[in-house]
Amino acid sequence: MGRLARNDRMMALSGMKGWIASALVLLGLTAVILLFGAPYAARTSLDEASARGENTLRLAVSALQGHMRRFEALPLLIADDDDIKRLLAAPTPESRAEINAYLKQINAQLGSSDIYVMMPDGDTIAASNYDGPVTFVGENFSYRPYFQDAIAGGTGRFFALGTTSLKRGYYFSSPVRTEGGILGVVVVKVDIDAIESTWTGADYELVVSDPEGIIFMSGRRDWLYASLLPLTPDRVARTESSRRYANAQLRELPVSYATFEGAHKLMTVGAADAAAREYLVLEEQMPEAGWTVRVLLDTAPSYLAARTRVTGVFMAMALAALAAAVVLQRRARLAERMAMQRDARAELEHRVVERTADLAEANRRLATEVAERTAAEMRLRQTQADLIQAGKLAALGQMSAALSHEFNQPLTAVRTYAENAATLLDRGRVPDARENIRRISSLTDRMAAIARHLRNFARKPNEKLGPVSLADVVRDTLEIVDWRLKAAGARIGIDIGDPPPVVNAGAVRLQQVLVNLVTNAADAVEDAPDRVIDLAAAARDGRVAISVRDRGPGISPAVSGRIFDPFFTTKGVGKGLGLGLSISYNIVKDFGGTLTAENHPEGGAVFTVTLDEAAGRVAEAAE
Repeated sequence: MGRLARNDRMMALSGMKGWIASALVLLGLTAVILLFGAPYAARTSLDEASARGENTLRLAVSALQGHMRRFEALPLLIADDDDIKRLLAAPTPESRAEINAYLKQINAQLGSSDIYVMMPDGDTIAASNYDGPVTFVGENFSYRPYFQDAIAGGTGRFFALGTTSLKRGYYFSSPVRTEGGILGVVVVKVDIDAIESTWTGADYELVVSDPEGIIFMSGRRDWLYASLLPLTPDRVARTESSRRYANAQLRELPVSYATFEGAHKLMTVGAADAAAREYLVLEEQMPEAGWTVRVLLDTAPSYLAARTRVTGVFMAMALAALAAAVVLQRRARLAERMAMQRDARAELEHRVVERTADLAEANRRLATEVAERTAAEMRLRQTQADLIQAGKLAALGQMSAALSHEFNQPLTAVRTYAENAATLLDRGRVPDARENIRRISSLTDRMAAIARHLRNFARKPNEKLGPVSLADVVRDTLEIVDWRLKAAGARIGIDIGDPPPVVNAGAVRLQQVLVNLVTNAADAVEDAPDRVIDLAAAARDGRVAISVRDRGPGISPAVSGRIFDPFFTTKGVGKGLGLGLSISYNIVKDFGGTLTAENHPEGGAVFTVTLDEAAGRVAEAAE
């Protein structure tokens, strides 16, 4: 017992020494963090702020450059206009009015601020704001550098506050040239307020200054026309000579500059008191415009982040010491938990094996069921195809009597023309005989066309879809249903547009749908006083609607819900199987379209086929 107690005391003393050593190490690390970590954390925070500022600066410069480039070539294009040249060469009230209206129209379309034309002496002769309360017409801007550059033969670029409109803008100018020299100058003024308005409310400040260091664009209105450089007499004189800022009051912004470890440029705005703010400065030149774009980031959040990091590291070290004590206490429990986890893992693996076997059996049964359903679907599709073919053959059977009449008339005429041709040849009347032979050839072509349409109608189509000309399908449909229209004494009106639309379908099956709809329409109007059938088509929003309207009794509300059901028919015995509309409905559905039926407000029924409009040329064989 004494040995055990002594061992316990030695373990307790050893543990206490370990805790003291850990505390001394923690205090030493804390001193190192406070001595070296604070500057490193501040530099890291400023580096991160600088990276964000660089991205903001690039975006701002790109936005400014993109906005300017939209209008850079515009003065040169306008200066090349013959009407502008005629105006400058010989101004008249009529030409000035015409150019004023022209400039106003271009200015509205392009979204620029103003466009105006100046004479060689600097007088403005035409402007887009000729009818505004503040117009440039009659004003002289010869003191502007953009005019001086352009009248000298170059292109001008200049930023200024308008002396007439008192609105800021960027000016592009170009000379109006002829063979005789320079007739005048065209100027386009671009508004920058839209870009500047996006800078307000951000966590940074964006400022743009001119070559003299004067801020003319800023998210802060109180910084406008303030200088970041001392306003020396030379700078003031250059600014006033061009009247860049009109009558705006220029002033120096109270700033001072410094650097952080030689890596970051810092600027303090305001007096050396509590109101002063320090900014991290990032800048980029725009040499083509003579601008300097600066992004100013408040350093207070960066310093706060640095202090937070140092505090976080200190807290992490304290937590590490606490965690070490907790780890020592839980090591024993961890071993026990690991043993329990091994037992649980073994039990889980056993259950997974059992569950896997159950899933394998379920998958086997599911695969068998899928195979059975696939076979049933194939049988269903084959039955549907057989029904479609049966419907077409039934239709051909109904047409047989009329078709025999259609063929009998040409055959009788062919025989008559042949006998007459032989008689004419015997009498030496060769031209008359040749005319009879030509008529025989025409009649045989007619019978061949009818036979070809029937053969295409009767054959089984494949499943290939493609662009199909509606004009060709309607033409072939009329060849087939002509006998039925004649038998019913019906007349059909066609309005499929010019040019007719092209749909995504199969030619033969679409023809079968139209044959069925027109035949049903003929049946509906056979006993009606008005035996007119309308077949129309119209394309809209990528879809084509094909409608067939009759003027018969219409669709009874009692049967409207069953009209597309298989074997449902309102015709008498021997006049149909009730499959036509059902087959047509499924054909259109296979095309990705719809088939609907409704009563027309003026009487009769309307069947509408809606299909996707096809782009490109019509395939030579849609099916």
